[in-house]
Amino acid sequence: MERTVVLITGCSSGIGRHLALRLASDPSRSFKVYATLRDLRAQGPLWEEARARGCPPDSLETLQLDVRDSDSVAAARAHVTEGRVDVLVCNAGRGLLGPLEAHAAGAVSSVLDVNVAGTVRTLQAFLPDMKRRRSGRVLVTGSMGGLMGLPFNAVYCASKFALEGLCESLAVLLPPFGIHVSLIECGPVRTAFQDKLEGGPGGVLDCTDAQTRHLFSLYQRHCEQVFREAAQDPEEVTEVFLTALRAPRPALRYFSTERFLPLARLRLEDPSGCSYVAAMQRAVFADEPLVLPGGSPGSLRGGASGTKARRFQ
Repeated sequence: MERTVVLITGCSSGIGRHLALRLASDPSRSFKVYATLRDLRAQGPLWEEARARGCPPDSLETLQLDVRDSDSVAAARAHVTEGRVDVLVCNAGRGLLGPLEAHAAGAVSSVLDVNVAGTVRTLQAFLPDMKRRRSGRVLVTGSMGGLMGLPFNAVYCASKFALEGLCESLAVLLPPFGIHVSLIECGPVRTAFQDKLEGGPGGVLDCTDAQTRHLFSLYQRHCEQVFREAAQDPEEVTEVFLTALRAPRPALRYFSTERFLPLARLRLEDPSGCSYVAAMQRAVFADEPLVLPGGSPGSLRGGASGTKARRFQ
C-alpha cells in the first residue's frame, strides 16, 4: 500500500509536533511524516515521544526547514525521498502580544515574515509539483485571530487575517488541479506558543501611556480566564486536522471549537463592525458576559467547549 506523504512545518512543539506524532503512530500505518524544524537541535522531545508511542521507524523523519529562507524550504523539499508530498501542513507561526507602540520593528517584521511570507514561500515550493500531479492537500493552521480582531494582538491578527485571504483565494483556484486547501481555525490551545512570543509578553510597556498599560492588565486577566475555561489540548486539535485530511471533499474551514463562533457571526451580521467592537470591549475590558443582539448569549465564556470539528464550506 502506498503511504500518504505528509510534510509539516513547525514541529518543535505544540500542534506541529502533536500532529506529526499522531500521524506517524496511526494504527493504519498509512502515513509517512516529514516533521520539519527550524533548528534540528530541538528535535529531541519529538523523538522521545515517538519512541514512547511506538512509531514505526520508517514512519517519521525530521528535516531542517526555516520558512524564512527559500533555500531552506527548497532543500527540505529535495530531501523527501518519495519525490512528492501529498499533504502539506503549513503550521509554523509566531505570536506578538502587547500595545502596538511597544513592539520593536524587528519583532513586527519577524512575525509577518514567518506567518505570512513564510507560508507563501512554503506554498511556492510545493504547489507546482502538486499541480503537475493534479493531486494534493494543503492544511494551514489558522486562528480565531484571523477571523476577528483581538485587542493587543494587532500584528498577529494582521498576519492571520492575511492567511485567510491567501487560503481563500487558493481554495477558489486550485480544485481544477485536484488540490484542496483547508484552514484549521484554532482557539486557545495548551502549547508553548505563549512562551515563545516575539519580543516577550507585552513588549516594552514603559513606552506606553498609563491607560494603555491598565487596559493591557485587564486583557491579560481576561486571557487567563479564557485559557482556564476554554483552552484545548493539542491532541483534540490534531483530530480536527485528521478530519480535514481524510474528508472526501474537504471544506475551506474547520473549527476546533464552537465557543467563539457567535463572535465570528456577529462580525458578519453587522457589517459596520459596531456590534462586534462593542461586544468585545465589554467582554474584555468591562468583564461582562457576552450577550449578542437580540438577547442571545454568546460563548466567549461558559458553555461546552465543542471539541467536535465544525465544517464550513
